[in-house]
Amino acid sequence: MTPRRLAALLAIALAALGPAAAWAATPARVGSKSFTESYVVAEIVAQVAEQVGEAPMERKLGLGGTGIAYGALASGEIDIYPEYTGTISHAILKDASVTTVDALRARLRPLGLTISDPLGFANTYALAVARDTAARLGLRTISDLARHPGLSAAFDAGFLERDDGWPGLRRHYGLQLARVIGMEHALTYQAVASGHVDVIDVFSTDGQLARFDLVVLEDDRHFFPDYAAVLLARASLPERLPRTWTALQQRLAGRIDNATMARLNAEVELDHRTFAQAAAAFLGDREAARPTRRRDLIGDVGKLTLEHLALVAVSLVVAVAIGLPLGLLAARHRVVGQVELMGIGVLQTIPALALLAFMIPLFGIGKLPALVALSLYALLPIVRNTYAGVTSLDRQLVDMAAVMRLGRWQRLAWIELPLASVTIMAGVKTAAVLTVGTATLAAFIGGGGYGTLIVSGLALNDVRMILAGAIPAALMALAIHVAFEALDRLVVPRPLHGARGTAR
Repeated sequence: MTPRRLAALLAIALAALGPAAAWAATPARVGSKSFTESYVVAEIVAQVAEQVGEAPMERKLGLGGTGIAYGALASGEIDIYPEYTGTISHAILKDASVTTVDALRARLRPLGLTISDPLGFANTYALAVARDTAARLGLRTISDLARHPGLSAAFDAGFLERDDGWPGLRRHYGLQLARVIGMEHALTYQAVASGHVDVIDVFSTDGQLARFDLVVLEDDRHFFPDYAAVLLARASLPERLPRTWTALQQRLAGRIDNATMARLNAEVELDHRTFAQAAAAFLGDREAARPTRRRDLIGDVGKLTLEHLALVAVSLVVAVAIGLPLGLLAARHRVVGQVELMGIGVLQTIPALALLAFMIPLFGIGKLPALVALSLYALLPIVRNTYAGVTSLDRQLVDMAAVMRLGRWQRLAWIELPLASVTIMAGVKTAAVLTVGTATLAAFIGGGGYGTLIVSGLALNDVRMILAGAIPAALMALAIHVAFEALDRLVVPRPLHGARGTAR
């Protein structure tokens, strides 16, 4: 064979293999919700896939609840995450009649999705009470709660809203409780243990059930559907990574029973192993499963400080660039301005997590949607203070500018903005401080920042980890406040400094 012909054949082979190689090299992205079990199962999936080596793995863990995790999957931002059959039928497909795996696959196929065979455990919703409360009131079943309407309850936000949660359960059993409040799931255990509430929602595989000595009430009227754990994936994943999908099915399907899952959850929540260590222990990797310090919080805080500062700085710059012209527009055109201010005010009332979820179909997950949402939330104080600062100026000064025949831009730059700078800077300062706190929610869509520690700490009920994220966020807000006080002296004209102090 001549060298020319050999080169031609190699070129043809590379052209044929190029797309396939690029396809296989595309990372497989595994996600999880923000509770212990979802983290652990997602980590198991990631480690199995890494052992197969068919494609690099990316972890997008702690993506809030079902709405955010499913939104990320549907938009193609992740390829696979752990889910439950009852949640798929009730919360995703909105059809309680679809219960079998085959029926679920058939309904998911037009959506470009599929599910694995059941993993072996069922993390069913349940209600639990403290053991002394159960003994004192004779509580054994959920029906028994109907005899005690004076009890109080703390339920996870998802349980409060889903029809297969409290709304449907209350109708099904005819329950009336004196007080029902929403609370982060990991914190409900402390609430019931301390006696602040009487009833909480739990999952049947929770690792903390034994630790807090709770009694799980029997679902005697069979309200809760089957929550068999499965892997919910994009239909393209088994086609793109067939060996990885086969390995997941062979090594996980039917291999994790309820006792095993409860033990893995307890290893993380009670024995202080990391999610990766618990996953490695299940997969038999003794070296990776060896107990170490949970995580280097000092190193994490340093890295996350840069991420959090970037989130705040970029979103604030964008908000000022948009908010200042909008505030000026509102001041120039009063009718348009009132509509504009009302619209921005309504935007501020949208819950932060809901706004983040709305961003996923448009911008995916990660820093970009977080920055867009944070910029929108920072608009209100900037726009309103700019509007208030310009419209409250002494009209005689503005008229004098007209007499001096100053142009519109000259009047704005030389008179209006300098005189309104005290009020405008107050709005920017307020937006900056508020953004520091709001940016912690970016972690729910993979945006990073201090919220990463807070979300993980809530999942693990680890106060140390929560404080490792919350305290630096508070210190950053304080530092930004001090920085803006110094910036005021540069931006605000010197004669106005005394007026500002007097106004205080």
